[in-house]
Amino acid sequence: MANTYTQIYLHVVFAVSGRACVISSLRREELQKYITGIVTRKGQKLIAIYCMPDHTHILLGLKPSIAPSDLIGDIKTGSTNHISEQKWIGCRFSWQEGFGAFSVSHSHVNRVANYIRNQDVHHRQKSFQQEYIEFLERHRVPFDQRYVFEPVE
Repeated sequence: MANTYTQIYLHVVFAVSGRACVISSLRREELQKYITGIVTRKGQKLIAIYCMPDHTHILLGLKPSIAPSDLIGDIKTGSTNHISEQKWIGCRFSWQEGFGAFSVSHSHVNRVANYIRNQDVHHRQKSFQQEYIEFLERHRVPFDQRYVFEPVE
């Protein structure tokens, strides 16, 4: 086959370790721009992003040049280092191990992007934990609820 043709969209979700609410609204835009830069430097397309105090949603358009787990690892490592170097919080920052990645059909890209951009509205009615469990169930991802979230310390 002479050429490769793909159309891959992923809705990625990952949490702050211990679900701590440490991403302040004052730093949200800077963190979102920093993560966008990581994605762009990796040759991928960031369609939508929203960093809540305790978790982040990203909608990506992926090329097959990188594995999703590698890209998400780069995002989490790079943003962790940035937050630590900038000393945004008074303690050690880290993201929870792992992530959720949910495929999005082309016909739903705009709807998912709008959902991500309106996270602050959604979370007035539903906790992150409720939202995330619903994603897993809706996408029929097998899981054991005992191991979805790290224990809160």
